[in-house]
Amino acid sequence: MTIYSKRIYDAVSETDGKRILVDRLWPRGIKKEDAKIDLWPKDVTPSNQLRKWYHEDIESRWDEFQKRYRVELSQVTVSLDELRKLTAQGPITLLTAAKNQGQNHVSVLLDVLNPKA
Repeated sequence: MTIYSKRIYDAVSETDGKRILVDRLWPRGIKKEDAKIDLWPKDVTPSNQLRKWYHEDIESRWDEFQKRYRVELSQVTVSLDELRKLTAQGPITLLTAAKNQGQNHVSVLLDVLNPKA
């Protein structure tokens, strides 16, 4: 199971495999035909309410955001299973516009998709 993550603004690479956008909103400045997106499962992204709440105070809300997002993800198991099945076919790359690659929803999603043993 190989899952990568990177910013959608980074160059497309042959090693990306299936390119999956995991942002609820389309990224600014990117043309859809240039993005080379294979899938856009909006239900695995944070809800608008959670996303807006988190962005009001990113620094102090990170821990609580992770908990709330995991609850949301627990309700979309079919979509998560579909993503896991894609990894059996080859690598996938989760794409986001988020600048902070350490504290964003993709890091939580990666952990849910590929939990540590």
